[in-house]
Amino acid sequence: MNRVSSVAALALFVSSGAFAAEPPASGSGGSEDRWWKHVEVLASDAMEGRDTGSKGYATAAGYVSKELAALGVRPMLKTGFLQPMVLQSRRLIESKSSVALVKDGKTLPLVQGEDVVLSSRQGDNGTVDAPLVFVGYGLSIPELGHDDFAGLDLKGKVVVLLQGGPGNIPGPVKSHFSSWSERLKVLKAAGAVGYVYLQNPKMLELPWERIVGSSKSPTVVFADPSLNDSRGLKVAVVANVAQSQKWLEGAPHTYEELVALANEDKPLPKFDLPLRMKAKLAFDVKPVKSMNVVGVMPGTDPVLAKEYVVLSAHLDHVGIGEPVKGDRIYNGAMDNASGVAALLEVARQLHDQQEKPKRSVVFALVTGEEKGLLGSKYFASRPPVPITSIVADFNLDMFMPHWPFTSVVAHGKDESSLAVQLAEVAAKLDVQVLPDPEPDRNLFVRSDQYSFIREGVPALFFKFGYTPGSEEQKVFKQWLTERYHAPSDDLTQQPVDHAGAARFITFLTALTNAVADAPGRPYWNDDSFFRRFAKPAPVTDPDAKPE
Repeated sequence: MNRVSSVAALALFVSSGAFAAEPPASGSGGSEDRWWKHVEVLASDAMEGRDTGSKGYATAAGYVSKELAALGVRPMLKTGFLQPMVLQSRRLIESKSSVALVKDGKTLPLVQGEDVVLSSRQGDNGTVDAPLVFVGYGLSIPELGHDDFAGLDLKGKVVVLLQGGPGNIPGPVKSHFSSWSERLKVLKAAGAVGYVYLQNPKMLELPWERIVGSSKSPTVVFADPSLNDSRGLKVAVVANVAQSQKWLEGAPHTYEELVALANEDKPLPKFDLPLRMKAKLAFDVKPVKSMNVVGVMPGTDPVLAKEYVVLSAHLDHVGIGEPVKGDRIYNGAMDNASGVAALLEVARQLHDQQEKPKRSVVFALVTGEEKGLLGSKYFASRPPVPITSIVADFNLDMFMPHWPFTSVVAHGKDESSLAVQLAEVAAKLDVQVLPDPEPDRNLFVRSDQYSFIREGVPALFFKFGYTPGSEEQKVFKQWLTERYHAPSDDLTQQPVDHAGAARFITFLTALTNAVADAPGRPYWNDDSFFRRFAKPAPVTDPDAKPE
C-alpha cells in the first residue's frame, strides 16, 4: 500500500517469466485454501518481494496471467495480458548529498538517517539555498474555507508543514488535497522550491528506522515527464520526530506546541522561520520496464457488455531492502499478495457461477503502486477501452483479513450510487458497513482507486471493518508497527483469518455481480466533491444520470 499521507516519506521515495512455484490446483480445497495458496506463491522468497521492474515481479505477472487465462479471463491488449510501460528509477547518492540548517551565519549539518530523510522523488542534481516558512498543514482548500497558503509569499522558499489537517474538512476531501499531486500543484504555482514534512507522533504508522531503510531503495517515476504530476520541486525532506524541533529553533512556536494545537484541532499559525536550508543533491537515474496484467471476462448482455466493472489490486511490493533481523526479502503477503489472490478467487467464482455478469468485468493487477500509483495511473490514462465505458472500480490493497469478516469499511461509499448495491449486498450477507474509523490516514487517495477517481470513475476501496478503540484496531495497529513494509509481512506467523478472507471474497463477488447486472450505471452523488472529475456518460446509455 502506498504511503501518500501519514508516511509521506515512503510515498515520495520510494513479458511473463518462469513460474517460481506450482499454482494451486483448480479443485483443491475450499475458497480459503485456494486463496492462501495464491498468497503462498506470490509472497514466496522466490518472488524476491515483487519490486517494480524486477525479475520477481515479472515472474509474478506471469503467474497471474496464467491463472486468469485458466479462469476464462481473456487478454484485452495487443500485447496479450501485459500492458508494458517505460519507467525510470531514481536513487539518491547519499555520499554526494547533504542538508544543513543555517541560523545567524552558523551552519548546522543534519545527519541523513538520523535527523532527516531526503526524498529521491523530488529534485535534480544541484544545490538549494532557501529561506524557510511554516505553513501549517500545507493544505489549500479555498472552496471549503481553508487555505494555508493565503497571503504568504512562497517564491524561492522551502515550506515546512505538519502532517494532518483540520477536523472540519470531510475525510475524502482532505485526502484528495493531501495527495502530493495536489499539494505540488499549489506549491509549484506559488514558486516554492521544496518542502520539509514534520510528522505528528499521534499519526505515525512506521518506526523511523523503517522509514530510513525504505528510503535507501530507489523510487520510480515515468519516463514520460507529462505523467509525473508529483515531481517538480528542487528538494523534499522528511524530519525525524525526535529531531523535529531543530527546524523550529528560534521560531515563535515549538514543535511540541504545534503538535498540541493540531491534536486539539485548533488553527495552526503560519510564520517565517529564522533559518535557511542548504542542500546538495545527487541522483543515479536508470531506465526500468514493468507491466500491468490486464484481462477481461466478457459480459453476457449485448448492450451492457460494452461497459466494464474494474477489479484492481497492485501486484508489486518493495522487493529486497535493508535487512531486519537478517531478512532482506520484503515478501508483501498482506501488502498485497492477499488482494491479488482475492481477485483471482473472485474470477473463479464468476467463472463457476451459472449466470455470468451482464457487464464485462476487468481484472487489473497493476505495477508501481508502492512507487506512487504508477501502474493504475498508466491504465486509467491509457485504458484499453474508452474511460467513459468503465463504470466502477473496486480496489483491494491490504484488505487485512486478521479477524472474522463481519463488517467492512468501504472508502468512498458516501460519494456515489455504489452505496446502494453495497448496502443491499451487505444486508443480504449479514455484513455491517462501518464508517472510516481513521479519516486522518487519508486512505481514499493512498491506493489505486484514486487513479480511477481522478478519471471520473466511481470507486470503492475495502478493508475489514473495525471501530476506534476496539480489539480489532489494536491487532491492526500492532500489525502496522511490526509488519507493514517489513520483511515480517511474510508467510509465517501472520494473524490471518482464512475463513474471513473466503467470506470477503464471496462478498466482493456478490457486489461485482450486483453492479455488473444493474440496469443503470453508477454515478457520483450530487453533493460529492469528486463529481467534478466525472466525464459525460455515452449518449447511448438511456439510464445515465445527467452530469
